[in-house]
Amino acid sequence: MAATATIAGLGLTDVGKVYGRSATDFAAEAVRLAAADAGLAVTDLDGLLVSPGTKGSPKLSLQKVLGLRDLRLLAEIHALGASPAAMIAAAAQAINSGEATAVACVFADAPLREKGSARDAFGTQRALPSGFASYHLGIGAITPNLFYAMAARRHFETYGTTSEQLGAVAVGQRSWAAHNPVAQFTKPITVADHQSSPLIADPLHLLDCCLVSNGGAAVIVTSAERARELAQPPVDILGWGQAHPGQVMRQGSDFGLRTGAAVAGPAALRMAGVSVSDVDLLELYDSYTFTVLVTLEDYGFCAKGEGGSFVSDGKLGPGGSLPCNTGGGQLSSYYLTGFTPIVEAVVQGRGQAGARQVDKKDVIMVSGSGGVLEHHATLVLSGAGR
Repeated sequence: MAATATIAGLGLTDVGKVYGRSATDFAAEAVRLAAADAGLAVTDLDGLLVSPGTKGSPKLSLQKVLGLRDLRLLAEIHALGASPAAMIAAAAQAINSGEATAVACVFADAPLREKGSARDAFGTQRALPSGFASYHLGIGAITPNLFYAMAARRHFETYGTTSEQLGAVAVGQRSWAAHNPVAQFTKPITVADHQSSPLIADPLHLLDCCLVSNGGAAVIVTSAERARELAQPPVDILGWGQAHPGQVMRQGSDFGLRTGAAVAGPAALRMAGVSVSDVDLLELYDSYTFTVLVTLEDYGFCAKGEGGSFVSDGKLGPGGSLPCNTGGGQLSSYYLTGFTPIVEAVVQGRGQAGARQVDKKDVIMVSGSGGVLEHHATLVLSGAGR
């Protein structure tokens, strides 16, 4: 597939324990940084897609904060962790159809408070359900940790997957983070460190769980032709796909065994005209180590149930045969939902990743996952400059 839409600008604010700023502040800065990075003025934008964080911001009113007038495209896209990849796909479609010429896609959030707990950032800010839907509150099932633990346990019991195999994912990503100047955690870890970290929700340990971060990220999507005249090397958008299985967590379902990646991944590869054997680099949504493992299976990098053995030999880490989450991912670098893997994909695609730069970047596969494995979006990108 010849790319007609390209990521031409990237903006990343300070991320992590950055206090005293709203999600809207972060979002506005990220868009301004992305426009400047591309060599554009903010007023050159004629499209804006926003994805809200935990408190519902940024909103469509970000347009006014940025001083944008007469936009041809303006929308909120909210599919949780799948939102950023879905936004970029929508922007590419707008560029390809001529609906817009330069579209900013942005996510920002500020769940952390200086005197608050990262542990509570996602478990206490959502409206609590009522009626039968509230049954899980009685057993303390409030945060995503418990539900992902249920998914992982299902996989363990069905296929013999082990905690040590999940630990191999965490170890590899921490090794990559050591070379990322914006990563929150860079100290090397071992599988033994993973095993001795506190148990959060059996079988998930602390080092299986993603970070909580404040900050914002944005990209500018424009045409491949226009991108050639701009400031940065283009990262072409070759394919995309979404899947929303609508499954429920009940006996007899395939919860924890199969996700929307099984549909969205192949769809994106088909659009791009490539296969898993062509993929040089993976940037996968890693809310938990288990998310990486099950995504690899569903994308077809290994057979169903073989994800544990597939990741355990170090192939995802530095020097491995299938580089994955080369910035450290959400486990070690920072958490900006589905934008974390996208940012690293763009940096790698441009060849600007410094000590962690991979050799081949012709085909980069990126995932976003939302809810408890409920929503999935995939992008296939290329830094080949074609």
